[in-house]
Amino acid sequence: MALDNLTSAPEFLLLGLMDSTDPHPLLFLLFLGIYLLNALGNLSMVVVVRSDGALRSPMYYFLGHLSLVDVSFTTVTVPRLLASLLHPGQAMPFRECFAQMYFFLALGITESYLLAAMSYDRAVAVCQPLLYPAVLTPGRCTALVATSWALSQLHALLHTLLLSALSYPRSSPVRHFFCDKTVLLSLTTSDTMAPKAAIFSEGLAVVLTPLLLVSLSYTRILVEVLRLRSAGGRRRAFSTCGAHLVVVSLFFGSVVSVYFRPSAAYSARYNRLASVVYAVLTPTLNPFIYSLRNKEVRGALKRMLRRRAAPREV
Repeated sequence: MALDNLTSAPEFLLLGLMDSTDPHPLLFLLFLGIYLLNALGNLSMVVVVRSDGALRSPMYYFLGHLSLVDVSFTTVTVPRLLASLLHPGQAMPFRECFAQMYFFLALGITESYLLAAMSYDRAVAVCQPLLYPAVLTPGRCTALVATSWALSQLHALLHTLLLSALSYPRSSPVRHFFCDKTVLLSLTTSDTMAPKAAIFSEGLAVVLTPLLLVSLSYTRILVEVLRLRSAGGRRRAFSTCGAHLVVVSLFFGSVVSVYFRPSAAYSARYNRLASVVYAVLTPTLNPFIYSLRNKEVRGALKRMLRRRAAPREV
């Protein structure tokens, strides 16, 4: 079937956020601004974390990788979204569609496991502060990040191979702004019982595992914070992980609502709007939530700007 797809060259017509064929220049400007803000914020975080010696703790190591994933994650889908807002119904070749799906799945799962690693980092920092350097060693942090990247590649490869082996009509309208696996499953003319079972069971394990790890980490944090007698100590503990909890709630909440809803409750409009939350808004908010609420990051940004401005003042 995969060989037939390559020879018959089916195309997918991306309808974008709306089903209408009218251009939406105002939405184009809105999402262009969000994308540029995303690139500025996340690339700045990558540069700051790698260049500033004060940001050498495990939390910033994970944050640097998260920012790199976020800017890549949006780059996979937003350029096509911008094109569809000006020219709806553009054809997307088979290979390009599945390449986009592969990178979208790989980067999305990498983000979920990095968020789980960051929640574990916060749990150790709050519950075992004295053991923090011994528990989160550089080698262990590297292993957590490498595992996140490796698992996501295997997950994306499995889903891409299963879906690309199915048959599709020569021209298929996709009611989405990217090649989403749930939409492609609804378009295939092949029997989907076995692929759906494999995709759902493996996807359930891969997606819910980091969510479970995040839930356990924050449950442990909550129990530890409730043991504190001073109100000031509680506020400091919550502020340490409050920003991360906002990001995690937005990301996992929208992902679960899209991919683990009953098929009877499927709504193309809702799926597109929820996808905007986890694929566009959350990656854009990440660097600003962390930088605006974190004195160390704000200080590192100021130092970087002063270093860049210094040669011009001489």
